[in-house]
Amino acid sequence: MKRLFNEHLKRKVTDLGGAWKFLLDPDKVGEEQGWYKGLPSGETVIVPSVWNNELGLLNYEGCGWYEKKIITGASTVLLEFESVMTTATVWLDGNKLGEHYGAFTQFEFIVNDVSLGEHTLVVRADSTIEKNSFPQRYTDWFNYGGIARDVFAHELEGISILTNHIVYELADDLKSAKVCAELDLYNACKDELSSSISVMLGETEIYNGSITLGGYERKSVVTPSVTLNDIALWDTDTPNLYTVVVSTDTDDLIDKVGFRKIEVKNGDILLNNKSIEFYGVNRHDEHPDWGFAFPAKLMKKDLDLICDMGCNTIRGSHYPNTKIFVDMLDERGILFWSEIPMWGCGFSWEALQNPVIIGRGLNMHKEMTRYYYNHPSIIIWGMHNEIDTSKDFTLDLTKQYYEHLREFGGNRLITHASNHPLNDLCMGYNDIVCINIYHGWYNYGGTGSLKDWDKFVVDLKNYMTEKGWFGKPVIMSEFGAAALAGFHSHFDNVRWSEEYQRDLLEYCIELFHKTDYMRGTYLWQFCNIRTSPSMDINRVRYFNNKGILDEYRNPKAAYFKVKELYKRYQGK
Repeated sequence: MKRLFNEHLKRKVTDLGGAWKFLLDPDKVGEEQGWYKGLPSGETVIVPSVWNNELGLLNYEGCGWYEKKIITGASTVLLEFESVMTTATVWLDGNKLGEHYGAFTQFEFIVNDVSLGEHTLVVRADSTIEKNSFPQRYTDWFNYGGIARDVFAHELEGISILTNHIVYELADDLKSAKVCAELDLYNACKDELSSSISVMLGETEIYNGSITLGGYERKSVVTPSVTLNDIALWDTDTPNLYTVVVSTDTDDLIDKVGFRKIEVKNGDILLNNKSIEFYGVNRHDEHPDWGFAFPAKLMKKDLDLICDMGCNTIRGSHYPNTKIFVDMLDERGILFWSEIPMWGCGFSWEALQNPVIIGRGLNMHKEMTRYYYNHPSIIIWGMHNEIDTSKDFTLDLTKQYYEHLREFGGNRLITHASNHPLNDLCMGYNDIVCINIYHGWYNYGGTGSLKDWDKFVVDLKNYMTEKGWFGKPVIMSEFGAAALAGFHSHFDNVRWSEEYQRDLLEYCIELFHKTDYMRGTYLWQFCNIRTSPSMDINRVRYFNNKGILDEYRNPKAAYFKVKELYKRYQGK
């Protein structure tokens, strides 16, 4: 996976990006006709990419096949896929390796007894939305298809390191920490093998030992805890990072970690024992020319603009973002909220009780926590967004997700975003309460006026008090209004104008900042995004136009107002 640093020095890793052969399969006959052995024809496309950006394929939903010739010099190969949209089926030399479901989470296959030389890798990507899809058809983003993120071939030799989680507990004074490593190890040989193994954290060796594994055996290992003194904390002002190197005789895995403590206490959010208020924005990892195959150069530009606004946090709406983007946040000290794509009213009551869908959501949480565990910038795990949280079955689902994230997610706050907070039953399984409401744009039973906000902040406090939840910090995780870039008006309250969007955001941010139980804002949203044609309400051009920049990152009037307010409140 492309990172801001090299993950391996000993291990040979081949980037499989670039030219692949590609063939559409609208009738889904490819498997029956044996395309997995090699495509009968096709055109050249560049991976990573999404096919909906190709001419004539904007609304294509279905199957597309990819073929790539690869060369390996090892008998055991790990094939790593960062994102295939949405169901991936993978073959090597006509042999099926397996399937993976989920558009935004990483997966891999380990292949043994591979002969040295050239091989044929075939991938079928299927973006079809059906009964058990996650998300469902009704979403407020576009359903792209294809190999949207990077693909790599790893040559595994001897005892290899698949993942490494640095688990720590900071002392009360934050000056020392008990630290251990949770390792996922694999013997890439068919015979039993022993190897030394060490874990370096910065200049300190926190573990040195040995391991013996049977042929092709995979094993989880937890090293003994050690105490590290004089910890340099990761914080928004001083994002100190430590390089972690796990080594065996034949393999290595390099990562970066930061030590920090996030917690809720007495109605406040504390980062490293200091109160923090969130000044944030929702951002989709999407561009009209690239879809979800978003280049790292554009990620940096987005981050530059977000930092220029005075933001100290970003919500990755509504799915895990790429590791390289989160690396950028780690380096800059920007806080991140990572969630799975369980979005909104697209999930019917029937879907929310469907064991296949529930299981797919849980697996996405497992993959998210597995591959993103070490990132210090991730301080919030999001369970779901705007589903119906007024039902007992949704409470059961939320409890299941919460318990997994609490056990395996490390030191993070856990939440869901509620768009019907005055009858929400699930806030008890939130560390922080997060609210998506659009008074002044949608009515929500009110008048559609900005004044509805004043009544709302009182009603929310009363509801949370009644339920015994008042005292949990509240964050306004979505609010805003759409504006068509370049549409201006001399009159007040003209919807779709840049002035109306600017004035609404100003009203909201000022109100939320002075509401004593609220601890921050994530305005909706950073920039316009392409949406699904199924979103047939207030989606002019089939874009969600609530961005304070347009889809090409040109600012609207609201951008400058938000920048003024965010920087003023932080004393910048």
